[in-house]
Amino acid sequence: MKAVAARTRIFEPHAHMVARTTNDYEAMARHGIEVVVEPAFWLGETRRHAGSFLDYFSHLLNYEHARAAKYGIRQFVTLAMNPKESNDPDVTRQVLDALPRFLEHERVVAVGEIGFDAITPAEEDSMVRQIEMARRAGLPLLVHSPHLNKAEGIRRILDVVRNVSFPMERVLIDHNVENTTGMALAEGAWAGHTVYPITKLSPERAADILQEHGFERMMINSAADWGPSDPLMVPYTVDELRERGVPEKRISKLVWDNPVAFFSQSGRLKL
Repeated sequence: MKAVAARTRIFEPHAHMVARTTNDYEAMARHGIEVVVEPAFWLGETRRHAGSFLDYFSHLLNYEHARAAKYGIRQFVTLAMNPKESNDPDVTRQVLDALPRFLEHERVVAVGEIGFDAITPAEEDSMVRQIEMARRAGLPLLVHSPHLNKAEGIRRILDVVRNVSFPMERVLIDHNVENTTGMALAEGAWAGHTVYPITKLSPERAADILQEHGFERMMINSAADWGPSDPLMVPYTVDELRERGVPEKRISKLVWDNPVAFFSQSGRLKL
């Protein structure tokens, strides 16, 4: 894919840089990505020991922060026990017992990724417990919507958030597609969209969604990880929007103003 013609300030709100190389950081910086938020999530192999999660949290906060800084990129993180691994009750209990002390770190700008994977009672219990941690820590939520049964999963996520009376304006529901974006926006949540080859949205599909729903409370990300992903998908989507004649002011709102506004709710986003 071709690179964008002009530099735009970009805030990448969701990329798993632990799975990427230094060449990726270099390319991101060249394409205008100045800030990246790295959410804690599944690493491709289910972890069997709580200590593996705690070491991972420390790695994101320290080593990945330093690695990004070498390329002029400001890095922040979101931390949580992810839904995919929340079905092991013993490991989940141990991780959640330790999580609050990590949430005190100055670079933690949300609790996430929480949410659903297989949409099980154990995942819901883990999500509710972590929503309460977010409330106590004064942090917003980054919520993972499931790959399968996505619409059902997002309906359940919205029900859970509503039932515990957590403010919807402090909730970012990610991985939306054409039939779910409106659901998140209608409830007052923020709607994230992952531009990811093969399994999620293309730049063209993301642009279609944006042109249908507008740019308020909307975000796009690459969710770049160990799969067939690309950490430049946000710049490529900017290019697609430009080719469609979308004004620069709206593009800047999408890729800079909106993520800054959302994560600033943490009180820790110092740029």
